[in-house]
Amino acid sequence: MRRVNRYNTDSLKYDAVEKVFGTKDVIPLWVADMDLPSPRPVRRALMKRIMHPVYGYSIHSENFFLSIEKWLSERFNYHVEKDWVTCSPGIVPAINISVMSLTEPGDEIIIQPPVYPPFFKAVTDHDRTLICNDLKYVDGSYVMDLDDLKKKITPRTKMLILCNPHNPVGRVFTREELTALAQICIEHKIIVVSDEIHADIVFTPHRHIPIATISPEIAALTITCMAPSKTFNIAGFATSEIIIENKEIRDKFRYISQSLHICSGNILGDTALIAAYMHGAPWLKSTLKYLKANIDYVTAYAREHIPSLHIIQPESTFLLWLDCREWGMDQKELIEFFIREAGLGLNDGTEFGECGKGFMRMNIGTSRAVLKKAMKQLDAALKNRNLN
Repeated sequence: MRRVNRYNTDSLKYDAVEKVFGTKDVIPLWVADMDLPSPRPVRRALMKRIMHPVYGYSIHSENFFLSIEKWLSERFNYHVEKDWVTCSPGIVPAINISVMSLTEPGDEIIIQPPVYPPFFKAVTDHDRTLICNDLKYVDGSYVMDLDDLKKKITPRTKMLILCNPHNPVGRVFTREELTALAQICIEHKIIVVSDEIHADIVFTPHRHIPIATISPEIAALTITCMAPSKTFNIAGFATSEIIIENKEIRDKFRYISQSLHICSGNILGDTALIAAYMHGAPWLKSTLKYLKANIDYVTAYAREHIPSLHIIQPESTFLLWLDCREWGMDQKELIEFFIREAGLGLNDGTEFGECGKGFMRMNIGTSRAVLKKAMKQLDAALKNRNLN
């Protein structure tokens, strides 16, 4: 698949590398967007809308809601109603709004590290109490530690922020796992804020199951956060759909969202969402094959040339969670090694929690040529240290 030169486009991933890594001489493999062209139907729809010369205030059209309903029904057997859907400029804002609208200062909120870094601040920035229910690393993969979860729940526990599919470990939680988690949350009346932004980027034979579809009881406690942004590489349009079946929860969420004046969306974001959900399925099918081939390439290269690097095989996402602990470096040294010696810009594993020590996150959503160069640079750097 063709890679597009993204330098000098105000790209966070590319044009901020010197600020983030202290040097321009790294291959950027960090921010979770892809270097691949977005679907042609999306680009055509945007160009058509741009040709209209007025870009005033807009409303969400019927097609906006219909496209969401159609996509979720066909992909996940998730049947939502128009009234359940609220627009957000992103899933991170939606998580913060959920915390602000449905909990009070001092309330306990559970997250499951290693996990997407903004989860931590969504809790602590609003003076809520952070409770970490770390995932268990078992036989090269991760599972939920539900026994630990049960022990940590108190009368002050009001919310759990779920990441499924999971970033950074790539798990797609099974129906059995989600059912067990749901039962605990139902029993203790814990609201689930479910970040499902990677729901569409799932590799066979795995299948994403929105937790809200497990039962009516958990649906009544769930805020489902989805978006076309990762799926179709359109994160820059800042458009997400937040699905809340329970009217009481929905009204509280909307009150805060409306008070902040951030739920109106934008013309081009809506245009991109509609085109992606209505016409993007063929593009997604081919992109999933390409991403899986990239994952297979990196893991095969590591297996043959860098056996000391252990890669957690992802069931979803275009992100690899790299276990580098066998190299014996502390985290600061590990980060500097990737930047200064391997010339690679990855995410520091400890950004995802203390249990990320010895790990790094790598974005493989780029061209094969870039990945080949990156792996050769990593191999050479390790050889210089006699570590592979």
